[in-house]
Amino acid sequence: MLSYSTQRTYCDDARVVGVTVIPTMVQKYQSPVRVYKYPFELVMAAYERRFPTCHLIPMFVASDVVEEETNEDGSTTRVQRRCALDVDAPRLLKRIAGVDYVYFIQNNTLNRKERTLHIESHNDTFSNRVIIHETCCYSVHPENDAWTCFEQTASLDIKSFFGFESNVEKIAMKQYASSIKKGKEIIEFYLKELEDERITQLPRWTPSSLPVSRPTSLFTSLPVPPKPAITFPISIPLPINAKDSNSQDDTQDSSTLQADVLMEILTGTPEDKLDADYIKRYLGDLTPLQESCLIRLRKWLQETHKGKIPKDEHILRFLRARDFNMDKAREFLCQSLTWRKQHQVDYLLETWSSPQVLQDFYTGGWHHHDKDGRPLYVLRLGQMDTKGLVRALGEESLLRHVLSINEEGLRRCEENTKVFGRPISCWTCLVDLEGLNMRHLWRPGVKALLRIIEVVEANYPETLDRLLILRAPRVFPVLWTLVSPFIDENTRKKFLIYAGNDYQGPGGLVDYIDKEIIPDFLAGECMCEVPEGGLVPKSMYRTTEELETEDVCLWTESIYQSASVFKGAPHELLIEIIDASSVITWDFDMCKGDVVFNIYHSKRAPAPPRKDPLGAHGITSPVGNNVQLIDKSWVLGQDFSMVESPLTCREGESVQGSHITRWPGFYILQWKFHNMPACSAINLPRVDDVLATLQVCSHKCKVMFYTEVLGSEDFR
Repeated sequence: MLSYSTQRTYCDDARVVGVTVIPTMVQKYQSPVRVYKYPFELVMAAYERRFPTCHLIPMFVASDVVEEETNEDGSTTRVQRRCALDVDAPRLLKRIAGVDYVYFIQNNTLNRKERTLHIESHNDTFSNRVIIHETCCYSVHPENDAWTCFEQTASLDIKSFFGFESNVEKIAMKQYASSIKKGKEIIEFYLKELEDERITQLPRWTPSSLPVSRPTSLFTSLPVPPKPAITFPISIPLPINAKDSNSQDDTQDSSTLQADVLMEILTGTPEDKLDADYIKRYLGDLTPLQESCLIRLRKWLQETHKGKIPKDEHILRFLRARDFNMDKAREFLCQSLTWRKQHQVDYLLETWSSPQVLQDFYTGGWHHHDKDGRPLYVLRLGQMDTKGLVRALGEESLLRHVLSINEEGLRRCEENTKVFGRPISCWTCLVDLEGLNMRHLWRPGVKALLRIIEVVEANYPETLDRLLILRAPRVFPVLWTLVSPFIDENTRKKFLIYAGNDYQGPGGLVDYIDKEIIPDFLAGECMCEVPEGGLVPKSMYRTTEELETEDVCLWTESIYQSASVFKGAPHELLIEIIDASSVITWDFDMCKGDVVFNIYHSKRAPAPPRKDPLGAHGITSPVGNNVQLIDKSWVLGQDFSMVESPLTCREGESVQGSHITRWPGFYILQWKFHNMPACSAINLPRVDDVLATLQVCSHKCKVMFYTEVLGSEDFR
């Protein structure tokens, strides 16, 4: 009944004493959708058996019905219980608190007609110090009315607890993490108990199925069918375009068709929710609190990015990279999403074509999979002419090629998940260093390698399961010393290094790769199509000027622009409209800070754009563009007018919109620094906002935007 999560946030009623901020601890939990493959009425009968006590929940000591009422037609029953819990806490803490049991109030609303049970519970003990609130819902599966869904949300707000706030938090999290896992097992235990009693189905509610009088139990008046069948037949709805059941073909294929539909129900999930079975099948075994972090971050992305969110496996990688710290993972992921959007990385596999020199001399490629089904990438780094590739292609082309390899790796992980029937979210990399020498330590080449590592680490976390480094020569420690500081510590732990022919013995390649697919150049039996490399002809080298020009072109293909917004210095964009019925569209991301977005109209053109020198802000080298158009002498309502209501945009949000122009003239899109509301005794600011005002960098925001003007017909 107690519900928490590992993510700590700060609530709005944090107390501020002098300059010391004393936050209250707020924990949140959101469960995935858990499915019972039993009808709603049977699940409710199993649920009722948990009361008044449950031997499967030792801490659940007792429960008393405080109030119970049923409406006139018997379709809805409301029950209020007072439940006693024996919390597993240190005896000293219980003596200080002065209680042996913690009491909760539980309000249940059973709607037999709609086939739902809504549960709301909150703590009665220490309610002025600790606020615990939980809501649960049992409902019918949207695709199969013979199944039942369960969802749960909860929160814990520790305001004060005799100086033991952290202890209470840890105790609560520990107990709830174990109780969530047992929740489904308990219902299934009582479902099995009902089955042993030969109760495998119960009739659905009809207006005459229940008396109007108040029952002592929610199900005491439900009739039990005489000697029903032990198994309950599950009815699976066929697709709309299924053949008529009388046809011969349909008779022959019915079992196959029902199996296919069943698999769709098992694996398919609504767009806005995650099914527990789906998580286990496609994402792996997660703890309840890890599931909660995934669901909450996914929901936040849906709300702020207008439904354009990455795949669940990708979100989970960023959570794992930050040990499921919601705030850190959200910031990490948003930075990567902005980077992907700015450089159109989502379309890289369709738009990027490797130059011929890479096809001939880049000694890397995909090669089957490891023993666990993970895609295997082979890189013969010792045979690669890194200096020649950098001189012939430039750093940016090499980076794009490596990014395309990572994008292909993500695609192969999805394919292998389907092929092997288990979650596969990362790949194995085999690096052969035979031939590595001082030539590979060429300074520009090492610089390019470090740049590539930096970009990959920032945007493809938790994609590497294991890195096997083979035939490491004596020069390898020098290279390792240069690159290892740029590699995340968790990633470094995945490196296995073999010198000479050590990889051929016990604990070598055969422990990770099937003998049949070990590449031939490593004394294996499998032909590997990875290019052998060699020296890039100097005739293919290009001048520094040519490479710099091409490098700029590669990363300036983005249709997005970046701008900086400062306190007192908004960024403004001028759009001239000739046709009155044109449509201004925009798409922008808040990379840093909060802004207010405005749209103004003026009949006269503003003065030429001026860039704010920012001297007043103490910033000598601003990053990004900052332009002001609206003259300080202009008066709102006379010289220009507001045509859209101001929109407050928070850090990490993605905003899309449009405005149909009513008049020709000049339209100004403005991103303005969002000032905190004035502090008052009644409405205190958030702790995050208080801390932000103490930092100079909080006066700077960064936005990445794209705008376009369309004719009304084109827009429609």
